[in-house]
Amino acid sequence: MKYDTLPTIGIRPTIDGRRLGVRESLEDQTMNMAKAAAALIEANVKHANGQPVKCVIADTCIGGPAEAAAANQKFAENNVGCSLIVTPCWCYITETFETDNRIPKAIWGFNGTERPGAVYLAAALAAYAQKGVPAFSIYGHDVQDADDTTIPEDVAEKILRFARAGIAVATLKGKGYLSIGGCAMGIAGSILDQPFWEDYLGMRVQPVDMTEVKRRMELKIYDEKEFELAMEWAKRYVHIGPERNRPDLILSAEDKERTLRESILMMIIFRDMMHGNPYLKTIDREEEGLGFNAICGGFQGQRHWTDFYPNGDMAESLINSTFDWNGPREAIPFATENDAMNGVCMLLLHQLTGQAACFSDIRTYWSPAAVKRVTGYTMEGHAANGIMHLINSGSTALDGNMYSTGKDGKPCMKKTGETTKEDIEAMMDNSCWCPANREYFRGGGYSLHFVSKGDVPVTMIRMNLVKGQGPVLVIAEGYTCSLPEKVNKTLDERTDPGWPTTWFAPRLTGKGAFKDVYSVMANMGANHGAWTYGHIGADIITLASMLRIPVYAHNVPEEDIYRPAAWNLFGTADPEGADFRACKNFGPIYGKYNG
Repeated sequence: MKYDTLPTIGIRPTIDGRRLGVRESLEDQTMNMAKAAAALIEANVKHANGQPVKCVIADTCIGGPAEAAAANQKFAENNVGCSLIVTPCWCYITETFETDNRIPKAIWGFNGTERPGAVYLAAALAAYAQKGVPAFSIYGHDVQDADDTTIPEDVAEKILRFARAGIAVATLKGKGYLSIGGCAMGIAGSILDQPFWEDYLGMRVQPVDMTEVKRRMELKIYDEKEFELAMEWAKRYVHIGPERNRPDLILSAEDKERTLRESILMMIIFRDMMHGNPYLKTIDREEEGLGFNAICGGFQGQRHWTDFYPNGDMAESLINSTFDWNGPREAIPFATENDAMNGVCMLLLHQLTGQAACFSDIRTYWSPAAVKRVTGYTMEGHAANGIMHLINSGSTALDGNMYSTGKDGKPCMKKTGETTKEDIEAMMDNSCWCPANREYFRGGGYSLHFVSKGDVPVTMIRMNLVKGQGPVLVIAEGYTCSLPEKVNKTLDERTDPGWPTTWFAPRLTGKGAFKDVYSVMANMGANHGAWTYGHIGADIITLASMLRIPVYAHNVPEEDIYRPAAWNLFGTADPEGADFRACKNFGPIYGKYNG
């Protein structure tokens, strides 16, 4: 259920307020800059749910405090979540800008010779830094003529990167993380740190006991017609994989059918708990039908649930995917083992891209020498320097098998609303659901298995909490890899062939954490990571800086890094260290973190 409108981007056409010819000569140029920026954003940036992002332009150019206040009022009425100042000229800085530290800001100063747009830009950035409000600088590399209404490519890139990250920040505010259960198996990431969610993301944590899931199952607090529709779909598209349990642990056919039904039902209940379901009001369950207004969630599962009930693998895989029995839909970031620090990674990836995010163990580093010893195969291509085995107990998104096909004919993961019937059938046909390993999951269930197509660009991230420091982030761009069938089988079966496998080769830089593949794995910081399609590390860096979360390791090209201008004031020779110092200085966007 929706309780608010989607955030928008506010555009402030800011102008030299002096009359007698100065302002009058600049009105059209300034407002046209605002209209051009709005058109660029609205044509290229979408919310995670697939809807285009809308821009709100101030009613007039802003030349002084009265017009600034009018713009502020309009933005408040239109749910503006981030703002872009545009100007071709000098303006009176403190009379025209706004200083709400919770709203990400950028300034586009037109690079022209007729008026001092660059002078304003520098002065405004200095003022923001002085007031402790980070702002992004946008200034074209090449001089434009005053009557040039085009947006240069380098300017457009910065505007769009700011817009994607800014709207992601704004979308999180006021939403919730639904924590179903508590800490799974002692995993630190599933010990939820509520101040982190509140101070850095503006989100609320809603803990709910796992018994609530069972209560809804037993009391039939769900749409029974939808459940039967889901079962019909499952019987058609869910391909049961091979049984790998030893004979004494194999469930009867009756118990397997029961666990399948319970697994599907769990997905429905997870979704209803997060988003609500108006149908429940019709069966006198209005309270449950409201949901928890959650944008992300997680399920403890192990061990207190899985020792008795089916595991959450099937439910989690389906909820994380861009489709179900109702057809294409928005993926719902949902963390297995309630590892909320990986759940937040899934959430950020989804908000930036509109794609599903995959949850994986960072299980094994396979060196070229080790692969050669075990299989006789000499790795090549992206895998030539070694690979990481990304695999979890069957709970990752089906989109991760890369059987969707993009417009270029290549494998990909698609955004909300773009997944076709053909994509869905291909993803399901190239996946199977293996009876759960009952040595791990005593209650049974089904775990997803696939092998991701290779040579596909992906980005993996992980966020961790450090006592005294707060959250830190690592970003690894790279490629999925394909191995010969026999080699894949040999390596896969050494782990668990009933779980989804992705062979990942990070792009190496030859230094630091990206010196080699072994170093990348050693520096991921935790046992889980989240990943999605595309090389989006630059967008993640921009987003992290808005949230004041430092990035301790990445392999993004230096020329693509885009942070607030004030970050340079903390040192330019050591950008990584400057990032830490700036984030610590400005503090989390919504409050003072004491974790």
